[in-house]
Amino acid sequence: MGNRELRVSDAEREHVGQLLQRAVGLGMLSLGEFTERMDTALAAKTRGELNVVLIDLPGVRLVGQPAAAPSTFGNAAPFRNSASPFTKRGPVTPVPSPSPATPGHVIRSRLSGVHRRGPWQVAPSLQTNTWLSGVTLDFTEAIMSTQVVELHVDDYCSSLTLIVPAEATVDLNALDLIGSSVNNKVRTGPPFGPLHLVVLGRVRFGSVTAKHPLSAHWRKLMER
Repeated sequence: MGNRELRVSDAEREHVGQLLQRAVGLGMLSLGEFTERMDTALAAKTRGELNVVLIDLPGVRLVGQPAAAPSTFGNAAPFRNSASPFTKRGPVTPVPSPSPATPGHVIRSRLSGVHRRGPWQVAPSLQTNTWLSGVTLDFTEAIMSTQVVELHVDDYCSSLTLIVPAEATVDLNALDLIGSSVNNKVRTGPPFGPLHLVVLGRVRFGSVTAKHPLSAHWRKLMER
C-alpha cells in the first residue's frame, strides 16, 4: 500500500484547514475556494484525497515530493505527527490557543447543528471548536454556578447565536475576527444581572450574535 492510500485522522484534517485559512489570509484562495477545499478536506479518508487541496499551495511539501522553497505560507504551526501527509518548512510562529475548558464543557462540531437550551448546566468556562456548523446557546433557563461565564471560541465558517435573559450582559469586544461579523443586541456591561458572558477567541469567516429571546421583545412592545 502506498502513502497515498494511508488513512488520515481528524487532527490531520483540522491542520490542513488551518493551512487553507492562512492561504485565504495571504490572498492565495478566495472564500469560495476555501469553502470548497474545506469540504473536500473534511470528507477526505486517505492522504491522496487530503493532499489534493494543498498541492498547488507554495510552502507545503507533500509526501514523496521535493521540498518547496520557504515562504510566508510556511508560518503555520507545525503538525507534529509522523503520519502527517505533509511537513512544514520555514520559521515557526506560535499561535495562541484559547484557555482550556474542563472536559465535557467543550462543544466540538463539524458540519453540524448544536443547540443547548432548557435547564442545562453552565460551567464557569466553556469552549466551542466548530467547522461549518451552527451553534445556539440559550441561557434563559440555564443553571449557572457563577455570574461571570467565559466562552472561548475557535470557529471556522460557523455561526454562533447566544440567547441570554433580559438582565444579562454580553461582552464581545475581545473577539479576534477574520472575515466575520458580530451583532450584539444586548448590554455589554458592567455585570449587574444573573449572567455576564465574556466571549473570547477567534472567529474565521463566521458570525456571532447575542440577543434576548423573542418573548422579551414582545414584553417590551406590550409595555409601551
